[in-house]
Amino acid sequence: MNPAALPFDTDAMLAGLKRWVEAESPTFDILAVNRMMDIASADLAAAGARIERIPGPPGLGDCVRAEFPHPRSGEPGILLMSHLDTVHPVGTLEKLPFRRENGRCYGPGILDMKGGAYASLEAVVQLARAGIETPLPISVLLTSDEEIGSPGTRDLIMSEARQHRYVLVPEPGKPGNGVVTGRYAIARFNLLAEGRPSHAGAALKEGRSAINAMARQLLAIEAMTDEDCTFSVGVIEGGRWVNCVPTTCRAEALSMAKRQADLDRGVERMLALSVRNPDGTRFTVTRGVTRPVWEPDEETMAVYEVAKGVARDLGFDLPHGSAGGGSDANFTGAAGIPSLDGLGLLGAGYHTLEEHIEVESLAERSRLIAGLLHRLT
Repeated sequence: MNPAALPFDTDAMLAGLKRWVEAESPTFDILAVNRMMDIASADLAAAGARIERIPGPPGLGDCVRAEFPHPRSGEPGILLMSHLDTVHPVGTLEKLPFRRENGRCYGPGILDMKGGAYASLEAVVQLARAGIETPLPISVLLTSDEEIGSPGTRDLIMSEARQHRYVLVPEPGKPGNGVVTGRYAIARFNLLAEGRPSHAGAALKEGRSAINAMARQLLAIEAMTDEDCTFSVGVIEGGRWVNCVPTTCRAEALSMAKRQADLDRGVERMLALSVRNPDGTRFTVTRGVTRPVWEPDEETMAVYEVAKGVARDLGFDLPHGSAGGGSDANFTGAAGIPSLDGLGLLGAGYHTLEEHIEVESLAERSRLIAGLLHRLT
C-alpha cells in the first residue's frame, strides 16, 4: 500500500477540523471539554468505532476510548493517544478565530493537539474507505487533562497502553518536519507563602506580606535555571483586599531537565526552599505531577525506522530527536512501551494567540500516520 495514493482532501479535512477547534475546551471547563468529547465521539462512531465514555477525574472532563473493527480485535495492537483539552480559555476564538491565510490555519488548540488528533482519525478513515486492513487492531484514547500534567488520567493511560503493542501520539511535529523519540523530564510544584495580617493603611509595619515573600522567592527560583535544569513560575494568586496586608499567596512552578538525575537534583533544590520563620511566616513547596524522562530504546527506534521508511516513500526526510515540553508519551515511553510521538501537524505558536498549523502538513502527516498503521506488525 502506497500512502501517497490515499485521497486525503485538505479542504474537507479543514472543514472537519474547524468543528473541533471551534469547540473550545480548556482543561478546567468540564462542560466545554465534554462538548468536545461529544463531537469527537460522534466522528469516531461515524468512522465505525465502538465508543466507551469514561467519566473524568474529579473536577475534570470525560475521556473517550474507541476501538475500530478488526479480525484480531482484543489482541494487543496500536493505540492512537491524544488529548483534547487546551490551555486557551473559552472566548479565545474572539482573538484567535479559525482562519486560513498564507498557507497557515489558525485557531486555539489547532496545533496542540486537535489537528494531530483529527489527522490520525482521518488516517484510519481513509484506510477503511480504501478497503485496506491493518495488520494490527487500532484503538483510540482521548484524554482530558494532559495540559496540567495528566494527574487524573495517568493510571488510565498506562492501563490502556499496556494492552497494546505500540503507542502513537500525534502531538505537534518536531521543527524541521521531524518526530519525537524522547521527552525531557518535567516536575510541577505548588508554592504557598503565608504572611501575617494587618491593616495596610493604619498598621502596615505590623503585617508581613505573603505576596512580598512570594515575589522574592519567585526571583530566587527562576535564578536557579542553568544548562541542566530550568525553573519557571507560571501561575500566581494572592490577596483579596488592597487595604489588607495579604496573608496567603499561591503559585505554581515548573522544572524541566533532559536527564532524570538533573531533574531529581532540581526537585531537591525546590523542596529545600520550604522554611518556617521565627515570626511565624512560612514558605512551603510541595511536589506536584512529575513526568519521567523518556529516553528512546531499541523498540522505539524500530518504530521510528518504520515511520522513516513511510516518509521516504512519501518523498520527505523524517528527522527525530528528544523534545522539551511534556506529553503522555513520557509515561508510556519511560515504561518501555514502544512509543512514537510528534506525529502530529507542523506549525508554531502553540499556547499563544499565534497558534497555527501549516495547512500542507494536514494531508502529509495523515498519510504518514496511515502508512505507519499499515506497516506496523
